[in-house]
Amino acid sequence: MPLSLRWLAALALVAAGAVHAQSYPAKAVRIIVPFPAGGGLDTTARTFGQKLSEYWGQTVVIENRPGASGMIGAESVVRAPKDGYTLLICSPAEVALNPALYTRMNYDPFKELAPISLAAIYPNMIVVHTSVPAKTLKELVTLAKKTPGGLPFGSSGTGSTQHLGGEWLKRNAGINFLHVPYKGAAPATTDLLGGQIPTAILGLAPIIPHIKSGRIRGLAVTSAQRSAAAPDIPTLHEAGIQFESTQWFGFLAPAGTPAEVIDRIQADVKRAAADAGVKEKLVVLGGDTTSSMPNEFAAFIRAENAKYAKVIKDAGIKTE
Repeated sequence: MPLSLRWLAALALVAAGAVHAQSYPAKAVRIIVPFPAGGGLDTTARTFGQKLSEYWGQTVVIENRPGASGMIGAESVVRAPKDGYTLLICSPAEVALNPALYTRMNYDPFKELAPISLAAIYPNMIVVHTSVPAKTLKELVTLAKKTPGGLPFGSSGTGSTQHLGGEWLKRNAGINFLHVPYKGAAPATTDLLGGQIPTAILGLAPIIPHIKSGRIRGLAVTSAQRSAAAPDIPTLHEAGIQFESTQWFGFLAPAGTPAEVIDRIQADVKRAAADAGVKEKLVVLGGDTTSSMPNEFAAFIRAENAKYAKVIKDAGIKTE
């Protein structure tokens, strides 16, 4: 092909990409939530979905496809057309934790999903029942060291970021913890309130009302910064522990989705994350909005996978 024709072909591709991005979306967009309705991921998806619908002038449909620790919903997006009309809002499980927890998955999150942007970060919090004498994290460390067999701590389940964060603290921060897994945050919160377990690592949403009422005591959040939802609670960093363990949510598309479409969605997710109304809704749930470029989100996912894979290996955690 003559050089001039190659230039014309290249220009045609660039023009086609620009038109594709400008025309997107031309119909309804589905956001797959790989967990049941009513949770933090679902609420975050609906909050962002409403704002994206306003920006795009198109319906954004939120579809819950729970099961298999988020893998059913994630796989459905992997198998969807690569056109940007089916998106995944993920938690750490589907893209960072499960590859380290399961020997077999029906999709490769690193090859078959295209990161778009982070959207929200929900810190976990180390909390104790008010009967526990520890009023600071340092005092909890001291108490745990004196507890034969370890101080029991509850989490929302084996392999959750709360559980893995506790295992890291046990091995690297000298907190003598004994994990007590629950099937979700609700039963763990119930037992914590009742004093059946002395301490827990949980997401902020279910426990903030009980901290405000004085029924439980927050000692530290596991994010790098203090949470806007609980600004009086210090971070692990402030206690001299350089570790983070959060529930983060972000948007992905099937790998192969046009880059121009990915960039359009990323720009609008970033715009939504900066919206005051969106920020306010997430703070109520215990979260903070955020955003990232696609390459930054991809690097973040890989770093989270590497971090937790080491915790899982060191702790000998097995899943069925």
